Amino acid sequence: MDCFSIIIHILQHTATHCNTLQHTATRTATRTATHCNTLQHTATHCNTYCNTLQHTATYCNTLQHTATHCNTLQHTRTHSDTLQHTATHCNILQHTTTYCNALQQAKIVCCSVLQCAAVCCSVLQCVAVCCSVLQCVAVCCSVLQCAAMCCSVLQCAAVCCSVLQCVAVCCSVLQCVAVCCNVLQCAAVCCSVLQCVAVCCNVLQCVAV
Repeated sequence: MDCFSIIIHILQHTATHCNTLQHTATRTATRTATHCNTLQHTATHCNTYCNTLQHTATYCNTLQHTATHCNTLQHTRTHSDTLQHTATHCNILQHTTTYCNALQQAKIVCCSVLQCAAVCCSVLQCVAVCCSVLQCVAVCCSVLQCAAMCCSVLQCAAVCCSVLQCVAVCCSVLQCVAVCCNVLQCAAVCCSVLQCVAVCCNVLQCVAV
């Protein structure tokens, strides 16, 4: 096996491996795109929920300020029945404040989830870059396959050229044989002429006698 055949074999093996990589890259890219779309939808939903929580937190701060004022009113509720009613309302506001604190904790948790989602998206972007690289490798493999086919064609052309060279040599030999045949034909003609001359000389000798 010459070097040229070894190179062809290596190129064909590389092309087969690249086709496998291209198939794997296509499946990975499809799954990655689907997962990213799901994460983007989740991130949009969480952003909307976080905006709602921020508005609620602002309202809760106002309620906390009111609750602080209500605590002051509770110290003086013994002075008036009206203040007792206000103190009852302030208890309701304190429960509301507790609920608002719970919402703030939920906001922190949701923001942490969004940060994790952002990290996942970064990882998926890296995977998408890798998939692009694999696609480039697949294109290179296709080019190598074409190069392998061209090399096979060139080998066939080299064989044809060798055959044509052999035919050209044979033609040259035949031309030399044809020239020799022409020379032999001329020699035969000369021999015939000489035979005729010899016959004529014999006739003349007979006549002279």
